[in-house]
Amino acid sequence: MTTADRFDRFHELAALFPDEVITRAEVTDLDLPGDRGTLALLTLDNHAGPRRPTTLGPNSLIGIGEVLDVQAQRARDGQIAAVAIVGKPGFLVAGADLGSIKRLTRHEHGQLMAELGHEVYNTLTDFPVPSFAFINGMALGGGLEIALACQYRTISTAAAGLGLPETHLGLIPGWGGVWKTPRLIGPEAAVTLIFENPLNGNRTLKGAAAYELGLADALLDAGQDPADTTAFVQASVDWAAQVVAGDAQALEQIERHRSRDTSEEAWGRAVQKAERIVQAKTGGHVPAPARALEVFAQGQHRTREESAQAECDALADLMQTPEFHHTVYAFLDVVQKRSKNPAGAPSADLARPVRKVGVVGAGLMAGQLALLFAQRLQVPVVMTDIDQERVDRGVSSVHEQVDKLVSKGRLKSEMAEGLKGLVSGSVSKDVYADADFVIEAVFEEMGVKKQVLSELEAIVSPECILATNTSSLSVTEMASVLQHPERMVGFHFFNPVAVMPLLEIVRGPQTTDEVLATAFATAKTLGKTAVLVQDATAFVVNRILLRQMGEIQNSFDQGTPAEVADHALDPMALPMTPFTLLAMVGVPVAQHVTESLNASFGDERFPVSQNLQALVDHRVKGIWAEDGSQTIPEQTLALMEFGDAPQTSEELLVRVQDALAEEIGLMLDEGVVADAEDIDLCMILGAGWPLHLGGITPYLDEVGASERVNGRRFHT
Repeated sequence: MTTADRFDRFHELAALFPDEVITRAEVTDLDLPGDRGTLALLTLDNHAGPRRPTTLGPNSLIGIGEVLDVQAQRARDGQIAAVAIVGKPGFLVAGADLGSIKRLTRHEHGQLMAELGHEVYNTLTDFPVPSFAFINGMALGGGLEIALACQYRTISTAAAGLGLPETHLGLIPGWGGVWKTPRLIGPEAAVTLIFENPLNGNRTLKGAAAYELGLADALLDAGQDPADTTAFVQASVDWAAQVVAGDAQALEQIERHRSRDTSEEAWGRAVQKAERIVQAKTGGHVPAPARALEVFAQGQHRTREESAQAECDALADLMQTPEFHHTVYAFLDVVQKRSKNPAGAPSADLARPVRKVGVVGAGLMAGQLALLFAQRLQVPVVMTDIDQERVDRGVSSVHEQVDKLVSKGRLKSEMAEGLKGLVSGSVSKDVYADADFVIEAVFEEMGVKKQVLSELEAIVSPECILATNTSSLSVTEMASVLQHPERMVGFHFFNPVAVMPLLEIVRGPQTTDEVLATAFATAKTLGKTAVLVQDATAFVVNRILLRQMGEIQNSFDQGTPAEVADHALDPMALPMTPFTLLAMVGVPVAQHVTESLNASFGDERFPVSQNLQALVDHRVKGIWAEDGSQTIPEQTLALMEFGDAPQTSEELLVRVQDALAEEIGLMLDEGVVADAEDIDLCMILGAGWPLHLGGITPYLDEVGASERVNGRRFHT
């Protein structure tokens, strides 16, 4: 069959995407060292600028397949001894083109898209001479699967962003990933890659970790400039030459590194682990992880071709689900696009340089902030507290965090001492005299914060920005004690600071554009997604979460059984149940924020639970027993009183939906954020709102709550 014939049935599919940004395979012939022949290097590039990731749509896949067919014929003719793929700097391939896939409204087109990936990738697997992937950067989903399709793989020490995120995105690794991954790295490690990482915040791997997991056969140095792949490619070519030559030592090392437990027992443990993860994270309410689990478990005894058919069928089915289309909106339109152009942010040209940072406080949150500022801004950071013991403990805690980063391979040891040296402490706020940005992270009480800010203004320069990390208190009221309230801005991080990507930037009535621009520029350097919010109690995420938790708690107080109350929202597959979230946040913290919301908005929407107050008074940490069981200890029950108006789980779910629709409608009317998409972005990044629900406002539209409560949808 000719190349034209092989891809003929896919051209109708490709014609549906005339505006696809095409990733092309550009061939360069390289001489293998030691006169071992010619290596055809295929560089995958979309020529769309250094920052735009390469992706794979149908036109790209057909083009790559046609190039591979030409190279395969050259191999059969004895013209080349090997073939290899590499990406443009920073990327191998970022995965399938989701923007294209979301347009596939017909099942047969989804089936063709799935089959096209296998058609192209199988060429690499079955190539007549050795095939190599030189993983020089991001390789996600189909981008990692194209590397898995090759017979050998090298990976750069600078590579980052490797993984199979499909179950997080409403699909499965359907271009061979479900079948090939467990056979390459063992079924138990495959569960980490296919289920555990995607369903835990969509974690990805760096080069060294990917090598240790077994995804690559060799870990090679990126050279002095990671943006220049020349050194890595040359090292990869030299390594490939040893494989082509049949070097016994190299082949033995590969075989030893690939040795994994693929026994029946290992498969059994892997499937059980995957079942636990999927159940814990989705409760069986999300189709993609469940379908991936089915294909994974059955794939143990399937041939490659049989598994490919199952993968294609699953992909075609999942592409038509509402959950997938919700995910594409949430991931592409909200997380990817909206986050890059924050509404209301002033021109970045107005931003001032930040050369020194102050953190008032030396507790847990303050330490996290100090480390983040030092690591990302690479500027001196000074912490202060009321006595030397607290200061020393705070600085030591930061140093311990640095050591942990080194031990986990996330920071090079030679950089650790320099980072530690950037963080210092003092009992005197005079150290902030030359700071450009000072953020307070003291006790969440208005009087304390006002006193701290008033003291700071008497010390810092006129240009210094004063920021607060408050989670619920009025930035305007804090600024009222300042002679220059225009320098004040809210800078609300989420815990844990290093992990949570959202930063709520709060603009007070007098905050200047220069201060705001500096806040946004600083947030970007810190690696955070910033959303502009106006000064309203608890801002966005905490206001919505406390309304949600409050409805559950109020229903529980009124007599709904604890298990019913805590699991009424299970069909939404939220990251954790309300009572689990309550224990994680801390009952006193949740109660304090509720009191702030109650003072601003009244008892009807934010009643203060007397039962929770009883737990606070007796230092009880949560509703459920601390051993993790779904039981309430007798001594805890004795502290609480209940009404006689229980609700069913269905009634409570609707109650919460309507409450959320009401609260978000009010927030938009108040102008807390510019648009419903900003609410969605905040909840996805700040509260782990599930992507398969498509953002909180589309979800409330779909279940009818928006129209029931507000008389209109959030999205037309």
